[in-house]
Amino acid sequence: MGRKRLITDSYPVVKRREGPAAHCKGELAPELGEEAQPLSVDVSVDEAELELLRQFDLAWQYGPCTGITRLQRWHRAKQMGLEPPPEVRQVLQTHPGDPRVQC
Repeated sequence: MGRKRLITDSYPVVKRREGPAAHCKGELAPELGEEAQPLSVDVSVDEAELELLRQFDLAWQYGPCTGITRLQRWHRAKQMGLEPPPEVRQVLQTHPGDPRVQC
């Protein structure tokens, strides 16, 4: 009798790189021979705005936040009469192309 088979035995082992060279979730790995370039993201978003958005994400009174953007969640909460903070909408409209703000 051998070792008990696991579901993970069916899949190949993928080793992850550790340290600063490892890529983040949602970021494509560079092609072979191609240098990794830093993301060109608007740096004008300050920590206070990001913290405001984090607090909005964690506030359950505005409904679940999975599967929709922050702006969609804000509009849904407004339609339901839950009075979401207007500052959140202002930040979201100020930075429309920044994924750190929108998602």
